[in-house]
Amino acid sequence: MTTRAETAAATRQALLRAAEELLDRGGVEAVTLREVGGAAGLSRSAAYRHFADKDAMLTAISFAGWEELTDRLHDIAARSVESPAAALREAIGEFLALARTRPGLYRLMLTRAPFGDMAAEVGERSQDVFHTLVARVVPAGAARPFAGLIMAAAHGIADLEAGGQLDPRKYDADGDALIDLLIATLPAR
Repeated sequence: MTTRAETAAATRQALLRAAEELLDRGGVEAVTLREVGGAAGLSRSAAYRHFADKDAMLTAISFAGWEELTDRLHDIAARSVESPAAALREAIGEFLALARTRPGLYRLMLTRAPFGDMAAEVGERSQDVFHTLVARVVPAGAARPFAGLIMAAAHGIADLEAGGQLDPRKYDADGDALIDLLIATLPAR
């Protein structure tokens, strides 16, 4: 028998899935509490019973996105039997894949970071594992600044690609080739 709490949790998850679909199709503007309820196959007012407002719903989506991405980075770090540079490349590939396949979620995660203790925890876990992957490649003590440089480059590539401004004919390289070049130019550990 399903408890009331289980039913509420399932409803919340259905609402979040519907909100993510709306986000993927039309960006943040397409996500309204009324539309989410209808898209989830529930009453148009259902979302109002689970989220204080649109911002709370978007924050929940962003938090879930960061958790999923962080889990993938941890998987890469844990199983990296290949070269450290290849593991780092795979991790950066996760960011780029998110930006390419789910640009609405990617933008949301960068512009509407979750707040509070749980958000700080997932943010720290994400940064820590990325710094660990970078530290396996670059000299000791240089991981944090190089992690910043790599993330800035990856996000810049994602933005240029999204805007159609990263023309391989112009640079003799696409976004993936530029990331490969960046990793190849990192100082060796």
